[in-house]
Amino acid sequence: MKRIAIVGSGPTGIYTFFSILKNQTPVAITVYERADEAGVGMPYADEDNSRLMLANIASIEIPPIFSRYLEWLKSQSPAHLARYGVETDTLHERQFLPRILLGEYYRDQFLQLVDQAKRQGFEVTVNESCEVTDLKVTDAGVTLWAEGEAVSAPFDLAVIATGHVWPDDETATRTYFPSPWSGLIEAKIDAGNIGIMGASLSAIDAAMAVVVQHGTFTESDNQPTQFTLDDGSEALQITLVSRSGILPEADFYCPLPYEPLAVVTESALQREIAAGSDGLLDRVFALIVEELEQADPAWSAKIALHTLNADTFAKAWFADRRNHGPFQWAEANLQEVERNKRDKHTVPWRYTILRLHEPVEDIVPSLTDADRERFKHGLAKVFIDNYTAIPPQSIRRLLALREAGILNLHALGENYTMTVKEHGTVISGQDGTYSFDTFIDARGQKSMKIKDLPFPSLRQQLEATGEDFPDVADDYTLLAPPCMRGRIAFGALPYLMHDRPFIQGLTVSAEIGENIANAVAKPAERGRRRLPFIEL
Repeated sequence: MKRIAIVGSGPTGIYTFFSILKNQTPVAITVYERADEAGVGMPYADEDNSRLMLANIASIEIPPIFSRYLEWLKSQSPAHLARYGVETDTLHERQFLPRILLGEYYRDQFLQLVDQAKRQGFEVTVNESCEVTDLKVTDAGVTLWAEGEAVSAPFDLAVIATGHVWPDDETATRTYFPSPWSGLIEAKIDAGNIGIMGASLSAIDAAMAVVVQHGTFTESDNQPTQFTLDDGSEALQITLVSRSGILPEADFYCPLPYEPLAVVTESALQREIAAGSDGLLDRVFALIVEELEQADPAWSAKIALHTLNADTFAKAWFADRRNHGPFQWAEANLQEVERNKRDKHTVPWRYTILRLHEPVEDIVPSLTDADRERFKHGLAKVFIDNYTAIPPQSIRRLLALREAGILNLHALGENYTMTVKEHGTVISGQDGTYSFDTFIDARGQKSMKIKDLPFPSLRQQLEATGEDFPDVADDYTLLAPPCMRGRIAFGALPYLMHDRPFIQGLTVSAEIGENIANAVAKPAERGRRRLPFIEL
């Protein structure tokens, strides 16, 4: 039997496992998971999340394995769901639920995968609480070290599906957390002046991890969400700080799967790419303008879209939020999206931008260096803001914290300084200097390079290519150096972000898993497009 190692059993590892089972020829699969339970994934693990942290994806969007997420939820006991504030009779396919519940779903599906694989004649070994510490490609295959010890027999293919990479808990202190997943959940945070870098869902999750220790939300479908501080926690103040000082939109209603675009089609984009790099960004922006004007002429006229370009569009996009107070705007936006969801009304301009971000991403490899910078500071910000719209319940909770007098948001501007001290953190930005007793950096996942790989031998082999990033094929197997072709499948998202600036989410994990499964039968020969590094 062909021997396959899957390093990491979060969503990418699970969807890879699932897709491999579709092959007719059984193989031997060994799963390595450093956490106590395989199949959960760090973003959804109980020890890394509080019950208030919401998954930013609903059942309707989650690629199913043996059952759809909603079906699995309905099969759970009402008492179990009630532990997370979820009622069985209110479940629906567009609902945002606690991350921990989604982790339980993936654990259940993983266990079913193991049983199904064995019934199909696959050999399956699952190693939990077992960290892979090194990999090396040899003539005999892939040698793997687990917990510092070499595995006796080499593998024909090793799948790296290690997921997000956050700073180790050891880098955190009692007053500074380099990410919301660096010991924050287990830490006792004293009531005081708490600073959080960022204003996205990660930052909101960090705020939830703090406030759950100091008070209680009262949530009802018919009444505004309220937050009540515990006695003794009156000193709690939470401040979100970000460059822009604006809040994200609440998730909006739209048809799924996506309806096709009328103007910015694949053929239109390929035609513009073929016409050359000079002027490509502006030519594609002209197509975007045409798409938006057809979809929503009233909104296009309102923002004077015909007068904008690829550099000024972002300013117009965020104008409403900049012209109003962030919490006043958030309240109005929340009312709008909730009304639209009740009426099943789609806002055309929002939906058009949502459908545009993936196809427009294809032009980035062909842009000039100057236009890549323009894209990074303009259209990319619009697309990211649009597809990272957050659960309305998260907005309701933010507003409740604001109403309780314990939440603020400040803009730092592009140039700011941050000094981490032994007993606090000081940040100076465009509007002044802020001192915090405890500080949490919640800016999200950063792009990783080969030099960041935690596997010394594999890192050394890859660094010999002289490249900063892994060179992978359509099936995500490494193309360079030549000895690695068909041996290593690279599905770790942080190391793929450099050439897919919008890579994110469970649908991407499913797509990667499906493509990696093709490598089990036949290694790919055609390389994926390479991009210079873009830090978004």
